[in-house]
Amino acid sequence: MSDYSPAPGRAPWQRTAAGAGLLAADGSIAPTIFAEMSALAARTGAINLGQGFPDEDGPAEVLEAARQAIADGVNQYPPGAGMPVLREAIAAHQRRWYGIEVDAASEVLVTAGATEALAATLLAFVDTGDEVVTFEPYYDAYAAIIARAGGVHRTVPLRWSREPLASEPGSSAVSGWRPDHGELRAAVTDRTRVILVNSPHNPTGAVLDAETLALVVELAERHDALIVTDEVYEHLVFGATHIPIATLPGARERTISISSGGKTFSTTGWKVGWLTAPAPLVTAVLAVKQYLTYVNGAPFQPAIATGLGLPDAFFTDAAAALAAKRDLLASGLEAAGFALSLPQAGYFVIADAAPLGYTDGAELCRALPGLAGVVGVPVTAFVHPDRHDGYRSLVRFAFCKRREVLEEASARLAGLSAR
Repeated sequence: MSDYSPAPGRAPWQRTAAGAGLLAADGSIAPTIFAEMSALAARTGAINLGQGFPDEDGPAEVLEAARQAIADGVNQYPPGAGMPVLREAIAAHQRRWYGIEVDAASEVLVTAGATEALAATLLAFVDTGDEVVTFEPYYDAYAAIIARAGGVHRTVPLRWSREPLASEPGSSAVSGWRPDHGELRAAVTDRTRVILVNSPHNPTGAVLDAETLALVVELAERHDALIVTDEVYEHLVFGATHIPIATLPGARERTISISSGGKTFSTTGWKVGWLTAPAPLVTAVLAVKQYLTYVNGAPFQPAIATGLGLPDAFFTDAAAALAAKRDLLASGLEAAGFALSLPQAGYFVIADAAPLGYTDGAELCRALPGLAGVVGVPVTAFVHPDRHDGYRSLVRFAFCKRREVLEEASARLAGLSAR
């Protein structure tokens, strides 16, 4: 496992930057890898497969609902916990897809995207010295928020098996990322305040299996820890089955489940997220959240409610369309000579550049616009510095783009194999 706690004596903003690996020894702040790579793409004209945002609009019904809400004057502060229409839609969504009963009035909180839900939750419950356990690689905001709260970030590595996960339905051709259960047991102790579980997982695309999720619940009960889940890719799953931890025996009373509409409905710029949890936990998070953004996205809230009520076919078709894009980019990367971890969910595919002779993914990403006119992101941006060696040659590419963009990117990348 790997532990990280910013050195004492740093200002809160420095702790935040240090947690995300952005604080240099001289105190200067580096840009995030997403900002750096996006700027590089803009400067060079390269195809940007680094940052995970779609380049197509979401469903027409959802966009029209937002326009109608603006026209109807839904442009002022909504209620602090979120508009009733969206809270009720979220409660109905949890019942419809997972059989989870939540009270829309007291057990649902609307937030400025899933990131604010995560920030408000960790700031509400994590104090100086408290440990937060995540899997690694991890979404970079986790490390920054944990550090800002004064917590200790303890990670359990996900390791890439090149062998197919033949035992999992629909995954016979999928190689997977899995944690070692012994390492997970060792990481969770009585000092653990939160176990933060991201499944479906960014950046690896792993969907954690029932055995791993049950172990998380067992450890949380044993050590009296909260479980916080990041489930923003819940509907973008390919073949595997997403199991919300809150559905498992013993989990509901200690679990805060977080999701958003941005990924599901291709509206990442709207920043409408939410969490569901027992009322006392929601109250605690709201005590912090109301002094962050206060409220957000009034006309977008009824629009996301419309999206959550779309027929099942929308959700299955969206996942199928994204899976086809995954396969398109994967074939191009394989033709270029990369070794691949084919994701079970999400927006991203991880490619190992070592077979091409590139041992440093960060160096390759900075050179890739000149070599192939494409931008990716090194996976080392999502791991602690002491664990870079295990991930150094890996690069994350986004496939949530138009087919013609992915076809062009694949054609450009093919040139790498000839070098």
